[in-house]
Amino acid sequence: MLALEYKRWDKFCNVIKHAKKACENSNYKVFGHFSQVGKTSKMPNGGVKKLLDYKLSRYACYLIVQNADSKKEVVALGQTYFAIQTRKMELTEKEYSMLTEDEKRFYQRNLIRKGKNFLNKVAKKCGVKNFDKFHNAGYKGLYNCETANDIAKRKVYR
Repeated sequence: MLALEYKRWDKFCNVIKHAKKACENSNYKVFGHFSQVGKTSKMPNGGVKKLLDYKLSRYACYLIVQNADSKKEVVALGQTYFAIQTRKMELTEKEYSMLTEDEKRFYQRNLIRKGKNFLNKVAKKCGVKNFDKFHNAGYKGLYNCETANDIAKRKVYR
């Protein structure tokens, strides 16, 4: 909700509702992608209030971005990212193989640049301050707890 710059839960719930409908209409099991989980919030007088929340699959997150308000820059960037990825998949092997090596390299670099810019914008809006640490954590998640330096060292010795 916050990553997509929604300030009100009721507005974001409408986005979730539309995304769930898209999931259902695509013959996917909604509960497998939009798991309801409980969340508690402390009340001023010492009580606790139970709130509705969701644990989302990657697919559910994609559907939410596609159904969110495109007037919001972060949503428009996400939708553009998906459009680019769709175009990438539309390129057949034949079309791709007809590109020169320079064109292939340019195409891949452009995709990476746009994806990294999108990631950085979202991370910044979510409060990330140390981007070196942020990106290194990403490497560690992808490469079995190896840092970028560990990966570079390993590749040198191969």
